[in-house]
Amino acid sequence: MTKRVLVTGAAGFLGSHLTDRLLAEGCSVVGVDNLCTGDAANLAHLAGDPRFQFQVRDICAGFDPGPVDYVFNLASPASPPEYLRLGIETLRVGSAGVENTLQIAARYGARYLHASTSECYGDPLQHPQSETYWGNVNPVGPRSVYDEAKRFGEAMVMAYHRSRGVNTSLARIFNTYGPRLQPGDGRVISNFMMQALRGEPLTIYGDGRQTRSFCYVDDLIEGIMRLSRSEEHLPVNLGNPEEFTILECAQAVLEVTASKSELRYVDLPVDDPTRRRPDIAKARTLLGWEPRVGLREGLKRSLEFFRSRAG
Repeated sequence: MTKRVLVTGAAGFLGSHLTDRLLAEGCSVVGVDNLCTGDAANLAHLAGDPRFQFQVRDICAGFDPGPVDYVFNLASPASPPEYLRLGIETLRVGSAGVENTLQIAARYGARYLHASTSECYGDPLQHPQSETYWGNVNPVGPRSVYDEAKRFGEAMVMAYHRSRGVNTSLARIFNTYGPRLQPGDGRVISNFMMQALRGEPLTIYGDGRQTRSFCYVDDLIEGIMRLSRSEEHLPVNLGNPEEFTILECAQAVLEVTASKSELRYVDLPVDDPTRRRPDIAKARTLLGWEPRVGLREGLKRSLEFFRSRAG
């Protein structure tokens, strides 16, 4: 029997890739997005597919998609410029939006997966970050609108699991990149790729020695799918444990794009994490999952998309 799936944030970077994967596996998908940061163009290739229905709606307002077997909640601004611009909306989607989607899962007995984030760890004092680490988050800093929305969302998911018996999963997603990542959205890869392809200086915040771990989107979606089929209810890190400084990432982008762009150093944003690397031992053990695509290979796979947007 065909599984009917609700995907919120379906027009976003990850949501659109997840929708493609679910349809490829024979599911029918109801995609929901209010398009505050999502892009309907990410779903344009699905026009006419009878198994896909798209609704422009805000999940902070209660709604009923009808019976569903799975709920994947990916709705939230995710890039710093966007969640800083939409601070209240980010907090609301991480609270009211999460609860509304959990209520749908409870109503129909659906499996529920919530897309959380490595930002739950804040500027971590533990390195690498494992799921047992409680984090080092500034609850009143500029980034708190995103960090605390995601932390609250995790608490809400666990409350519905413990109190209402909803079958839930929590994916703590680390930096992910690939085609459909919004150009110029303030994230490292998209910024660097667009600047390099346009011949502009690559913007380095601080001294560039802060680290990130970059996961290619296909690997991340595979991890989400495996987690959605598991019986694990506590958070699971999904990301690439290969760690790069921002300067090393910039160099990789320059090599892949064959750009002659120079580097431009600017002040580090408030509360910007100095280190980010997932401990994925749990995902390896429980899901048999680990990333396969290295940074330079992933950048090569993403090059055509960013080149088409850099004109």
